[in-house]
Amino acid sequence: MVTAVRNQTDALGTESIGKLIFRLALPAIAAQIINLLYSLVDRIYVGHIEGIGAFALTGVGVCLPLIMTISAFAALVSMGGAPRASAFLGKGDKEAAEKALGNCFTLLVLMSLALTAVFQLFTKDLLLLFGASENTIGYAADYMLIYSLGTLSVQLTLGLNAFITAQGSAKIGMYTVLIGALSNIVLDPVFIFALDMGVRGAAIATVISQTFSMIWTLLFLTGKRTAIRLRFRYMKPEAKVFLPCAGLGLAPFVMQASETALMVCFNSSLLKYGGDLAVGAMTVLACVNQFFCLPLAGLAQGAQPVMSYNYGAKNTERVKKAFRIFLTSCLAYSITLWAAVELWPRGFIKIFNNDRALVEFTVPALRIYLSVCCIFGVQIACRQAFIALGKAKSSFSAEILRKLILLIPLIYIMPRLELPVSKTTAIYMAE
Repeated sequence: MVTAVRNQTDALGTESIGKLIFRLALPAIAAQIINLLYSLVDRIYVGHIEGIGAFALTGVGVCLPLIMTISAFAALVSMGGAPRASAFLGKGDKEAAEKALGNCFTLLVLMSLALTAVFQLFTKDLLLLFGASENTIGYAADYMLIYSLGTLSVQLTLGLNAFITAQGSAKIGMYTVLIGALSNIVLDPVFIFALDMGVRGAAIATVISQTFSMIWTLLFLTGKRTAIRLRFRYMKPEAKVFLPCAGLGLAPFVMQASETALMVCFNSSLLKYGGDLAVGAMTVLACVNQFFCLPLAGLAQGAQPVMSYNYGAKNTERVKKAFRIFLTSCLAYSITLWAAVELWPRGFIKIFNNDRALVEFTVPALRIYLSVCCIFGVQIACRQAFIALGKAKSSFSAEILRKLILLIPLIYIMPRLELPVSKTTAIYMAE
């Protein structure tokens, strides 16, 4: 078994680049597509609750900034720690890779406990700040108070699964997501409709599903099939170990944390000019946007170990070839999906809600909001390549420029300009 794991890791430095990337990427892409269902299934079911679907969907949508905050803190640790573990394996330093894993595990646990306490104490205040109204705050609070109890499961699942993929075990990483997604798809209708628990039921189903995924991840990383094992002796935090991981993970953290800030800015501005309907449309836009982000993230998970391992092994030509294949694939996907959304926006919208007023309002908004996502693949490929090579500053700068320096100011500037469009349309144009 140990020899099989070693051969799997060695393949990162010897196997054909194109074949290797797609062998690793396909399970990761499948996992992200499953994860897409996982993250959207609550909103799909909630949006179709008879009589309250539109308001309930908007309420759950307002929770997105808080949910994304949890994911952002997982990325701060894992998206820096996993590439470093891959690079250490490329250098043949297994002990350093396991130290990175152990320290990252401890940080994930500590952050989970802190976030759970904050959300339990201040959820309602945060939701009102983030765009909830009198019509939606009840649904939002019901969902988030229960969801936040599963913060530990979310953090450990997202954070530790990156270390599974980083060692070339893409199929195992896919199973992590598959277990949670299938559980959620099955449990959601039971708790929401059969037990008549509404949005509370959606949150309970999600927490149970995330716990199943966490257990699977821990069992693998403490078992005999892993190339790097989660060991108790490496869990004691050491600044020289976890600070470089956090530094490299800063760019992904800013990316996801800035998404939280963006959602808050969008929701507050849209509530001011367009009310609950405009905020509900933004929930749908954010959901459709995940069709772009998550499969590309799966492709990145396939390319990252190849680039990190060969960078650590000082095999420059394999790193360059891996990036070219990665960039081309990302761009081809983003162009294809962009064309589908622009041509058939109504089909994407009706996945989440059939309310006539919401659908009609969202169709033009979706086309505007995603009008240049055809080039999204370039952004993803470059940012992930910087991370894979340990170039934290470059990745961080790119994220700061687009989101914090450009987009957030535009969200507030655009509706104040004398444009021949509605105020809400001007806000969507900022993207």
